[in-house]
Amino acid sequence: MKKLSFKTLTSKKEIENVLDKTENYSGVRLPYAYAARNKVVGVFLHEQLVAGYIIVTNPEFRTLMFVPKDNLTASKLASKDQYDMMEVNGLWIGPTIKTPMMQAKVWANLIKDIFLSKKKYVLLMRDSRNKSMERFFGMANPIALYDGPPLLMAGERSHKTIQVSFTTRWSIVLNSYKYAAEIRQRIKRANEFEKSQRLTPRMNQQGQLS
Repeated sequence: MKKLSFKTLTSKKEIENVLDKTENYSGVRLPYAYAARNKVVGVFLHEQLVAGYIIVTNPEFRTLMFVPKDNLTASKLASKDQYDMMEVNGLWIGPTIKTPMMQAKVWANLIKDIFLSKKKYVLLMRDSRNKSMERFFGMANPIALYDGPPLLMAGERSHKTIQVSFTTRWSIVLNSYKYAAEIRQRIKRANEFEKSQRLTPRMNQQGQLS
């Protein structure tokens, strides 16, 4: 199996590269200053950047910037200390990471970084149309804060509709078995598909089955 490597990026060039890739995949440009003061993780395959994410452990959190004040005030999160929070941002996985096992390594490293942050609450934001992220985040039993168009300042860009939620660090860790089960199912489906492709008769150049 091809080996993935994970690296915490610190140089301006490396961080800008991650931000470029994030923008390519999400359409959202995250500010350099925001990324640089937090933990930027690059995932590499044969020295090529193939995935990335940012672990944000100090306020101000961009996730909360896009939530209407009334929604935040009405939530259980409003009374919590923001220094007990963290957020995951800029998460993308490129098409080079094709196999479920390789994808599992990215998710496992992300969960490890969330756990090592030692923050109690984890803020999550995703494009409402991204069903893959919905499934991944949903396994941690998040509490919804907002679902709708983001509140944007002048010059800001984001998805047309977002879902913002939060969960706890321990909820993610204790539900890790769900992620493991999901990966096993993906591996099983991939193996079944590969097997079916091998067994499917192919047409030869004369239009006959071979």
